[in-house]
Amino acid sequence: MKSAKRAEDASGSVPSADDVSRHVCRRIHQLRQDRGWSLDVLSRASGVSRSMLSQIEREQANPTLAVTVKIAGALGISMAELVEQASVAPGIEVIRADDRSHIFRSDQNSSIRTLSPLHLEKDVEFYEVMLNPGGALRSAPHFQGTREFLTVQKGKVVVVSDGETTELNRADSASYRADVPHEIRNPGKSEALVFLVVIYQ
Repeated sequence: MKSAKRAEDASGSVPSADDVSRHVCRRIHQLRQDRGWSLDVLSRASGVSRSMLSQIEREQANPTLAVTVKIAGALGISMAELVEQASVAPGIEVIRADDRSHIFRSDQNSSIRTLSPLHLEKDVEFYEVMLNPGGALRSAPHFQGTREFLTVQKGKVVVVSDGETTELNRADSASYRADVPHEIRNPGKSEALVFLVVIYQ
C-alpha cells in the first residue's frame, strides 16, 4: 500500500496510496464502533489478532491485502465497500445529537458518546460521559504517555488515577495520567455529566 501510484476518485481529486491506507484504517475503526464491537469481538470474527487490529486503527500499521479481506468479511462488507472513499469531504463536520453511530457505550452505569469525528486522527478523542448514581467508568492503562482531561458539566464525580483520588464538582476540571489504571465514578444521588478529552502521545 506504499506504492507511489495514484488513482483518481469520483470527485476528481487524486488520493495517494497513503491517503487510501489511512482511510481504510479509519473506516475499520468506524465500522467496528458502529456495530458496537470491541477489538476482541472483531479479532474473533476476522481471525486477525487484537494487537494488529489496534495498530491498524491507530494507523501504526498498514493492513495487507489478506488482512483487509479478512476484516471486510468479518464486517459483512465487500473489499470495495471498505476501501470506498467519500466523494466530497465537507468543510464543516456535524455530529447530530441523535446520531446513534456515535454512541460508544450505553448501559445501566453510564452512557458514552463520541463527540469527535470517527475518522479523526486518533491522537485526540473527545467524549460526553453520563454516569448514573453509583455508576463508574473503569479503564485499564492506555498507551504510554496518554493523559485525560475532564470537565464536570453536571453533578459531581470522583477521579482515581494510579491510586490517587480527587472529587470534582460542577465546572471543576482535572487532568491525570491514563497510562495507569484509572476510573471516573459518580458518588452522588443524581446523574453526573462530564466532557472527557483523551490525548495520546
